[in-house]
Amino acid sequence: MNNPNKQSNDNPQNDDQKKNDRMRRSAGFGLSYLIVGLIFIWLFQEFILAPLVAQQTEIPYSQFKDMIKSGQIINLTLSSNQITGTMKVTPTAGSTATSEPFITYPVPNGDPTLIQELDSAGVKYDVAPPPSGIGTFLVSYVLPLALIGVVWYVIYRQISRSGGIGGSGGIFGVAKSKASEVKPEDVKVTYKDVGGADEAIDELREIIQFLKTPEKFARLGGRIPKGVLLVGPPGTGKTLLAKATAGEAQVPFFETSGSEFIEMFVGVGAARVRDLFDQARAVAPSVIFIDEIDAIGQSRGANMRFGANDEREQTLNQLLSEIDGFDSLTSKPVIIMAATNRPEVLDPALLRAGRFDREVTVSAPDLTGRIQILKIHSRNIKLADDFSIERAARITPGFTGADLANVMNEAALIAARRNADAVDMQDYEAAIERVVAGLEKKTRIMNEQERTTVAYHESGHALVAELVPHGEPVAKISIVPHGRGALGYTMQMPTEDRYLMTRDELEDHIATMLAGRAAEKVIFNEISTGASDDIKRATELARRMVTQYGMSDKLGAVTYSNQQYQFLETDDNTATASQQTLKTIDEEVQRIIDEQYARAQQLLSEHRVALDTLAKELLKTETVEGEAVKEALSAEETAPAAIAA
Repeated sequence: MNNPNKQSNDNPQNDDQKKNDRMRRSAGFGLSYLIVGLIFIWLFQEFILAPLVAQQTEIPYSQFKDMIKSGQIINLTLSSNQITGTMKVTPTAGSTATSEPFITYPVPNGDPTLIQELDSAGVKYDVAPPPSGIGTFLVSYVLPLALIGVVWYVIYRQISRSGGIGGSGGIFGVAKSKASEVKPEDVKVTYKDVGGADEAIDELREIIQFLKTPEKFARLGGRIPKGVLLVGPPGTGKTLLAKATAGEAQVPFFETSGSEFIEMFVGVGAARVRDLFDQARAVAPSVIFIDEIDAIGQSRGANMRFGANDEREQTLNQLLSEIDGFDSLTSKPVIIMAATNRPEVLDPALLRAGRFDREVTVSAPDLTGRIQILKIHSRNIKLADDFSIERAARITPGFTGADLANVMNEAALIAARRNADAVDMQDYEAAIERVVAGLEKKTRIMNEQERTTVAYHESGHALVAELVPHGEPVAKISIVPHGRGALGYTMQMPTEDRYLMTRDELEDHIATMLAGRAAEKVIFNEISTGASDDIKRATELARRMVTQYGMSDKLGAVTYSNQQYQFLETDDNTATASQQTLKTIDEEVQRIIDEQYARAQQLLSEHRVALDTLAKELLKTETVEGEAVKEALSAEETAPAAIAA
């Protein structure tokens, strides 16, 4: 099907009609300019010039004559239509004589005795030249109209360039799209620069075929997809994938963010959407990429929003209309790509078939994906001969592509600080430590009691992680303060990726989290503030077990929480249940926490010797490797029973 708009552009009658429309608009503009200009001049003379003239005291001509005789006139200027000058003002009691300007108007036929009277009274006078009618007209009307015309013309040209106040550009460009266009020759990113997203890349390769050979798919009546939605956690490479798609297809790429469409003026967002899509159509085939589309695509019926609600909805409605207006069967398709980490809040009208036809999930990479990503980000980094990419990938489960890029870059910086010739595994592990725990606070000095408490606290975490059946291996323990508020840390590095967790495994995690507090209780019979973050994370996990995972025998397999964000760590824990059920939820959460806390205390009491051994080693060296935990447990088995007592 041909585009009817393109047909109409080739019709001579339509060209004549457009010329006539432009002439009518020009005539209307000129008439409106003349009317507004005259009104402005009248207002200027009435409210600006008139008050200035009104500062002179107007006196009757007869009084003027009497004042000449009495000597009150100091000086004056005579003209054909008015007489102005300065007169004496009679002083009041306690004041001195003053003067003030005055104005009066002569009699119509003139006063032949006026000059004689002025000479007799000794008044200084001057005669103004007769006014020019043309000059007065030019100064009073033509010059103001010309000045207004210049300003009006500049504004008119600006409006014409930008498509009108409500057009695609808007007055002064306020409604012009802020999207940045990347030319095909400037797109240097391809799928070779993307790792850990093989499934997503396979899905997007088909989009490239749509852009390169659209006629191949339209030949059999197929419809080219209009939109592709990339969803996934932050840092997984959604924006990078969109750029790589444009780089592979070698088409213009328009990049923008959802927040750039929203302004305080209603209608600006919709105008920017129109302008963006007009630009894309002009250089089609092309790709439009809107990052964080949830900023304008949130569901219109989910929550009542005030203030920017009208602007957001108008922008979303315009976006829906523009997507529907795409002509996907022509030889120049335009495909819109969008990315979000909150797909559950998007409006259903945006997600329906015919708009975003494809939804591509970009998740955190698995082991194979992390290996690919590390190879990409280590291309320009000199690695030591014994550096193992596979081991580096194994000790970073759950890391996104952005995390791995940050770690590899940090490892290179650490190696450079120690003047090394290449990056080795120790640099990489130190980089993980810095990214996870933050910078070391070498200036933060703890007293001996605090160091001892922290040493037993971290030893408790490490021992319980080793003793529980499903504990993750301990890689490093440290009592050196770090930048994120931690006085010490226990780093665990899983050996494999996990996608499902059983109740026993979750309970083991909670016991490990609470083991630091349990160690303080066992050793000192006292607790400190150092376990606040552990308690918070343990409570959140226990609440999820009860309200989301259905792992409570009392409550059963029922969910009691509202919306969970699919790719974000935060969620809405507001339970939709009765007061009695809410009380039961709290009781179940408390039960899980108490049971695992008691379990951690029991394990540490049974392995008191290993706890003391590990804590003393930490106090001595401040940082130990994970092997120290196994060594402490092995030493406990050979220690005399009296020591354990």
